[in-house]
Amino acid sequence: LLGPAPGADLNDWRRMIDINLMGLMYTAHAAVPHLVKAAAEEPRQVADIVNISSLNGRQAYPMMAVYSASKFGVNAFSESLRQELARQHVRVSVVEPGSVDTELRTHNPEPVLKALAAGLGDIERLQSQDIADAVGYIVTRPRHVAVAELLVRPTEQA
Repeated sequence: LLGPAPGADLNDWRRMIDINLMGLMYTAHAAVPHLVKAAAEEPRQVADIVNISSLNGRQAYPMMAVYSASKFGVNAFSESLRQELARQHVRVSVVEPGSVDTELRTHNPEPVLKALAAGLGDIERLQSQDIADAVGYIVTRPRHVAVAELLVRPTEQA
């Protein structure tokens, strides 16, 4: 649901915020009590929340205003929650992928797709397994190690 901000469909904006930010926040709200309990009672004595953001949570780009706003929000929420839960041994991390080869790119109109392709060129994009590997790395660190942020991008992405 990318595209120029002027003249954009406000329902698309709300949908993007509801999914990318509010959905993540609702899930965290429901999970936190269970994770605090697990960190206190389970053998590992640590629990993890790993939120998926984007490179767009660090850098804003044209035609991605609301997407970037939602991902900046994910980063801010994750950092605040990390600070609140650290003493309870609930680690909160955020993974920020660059360009990933998913079907989501096909959800945009043709002019937007062409503009995005022009910006990235024909680079080899990340695969979903690359992001899964990053999450696996984060949650397997020892109890005393917390990875707050992990930016992962294709080698060729500027």
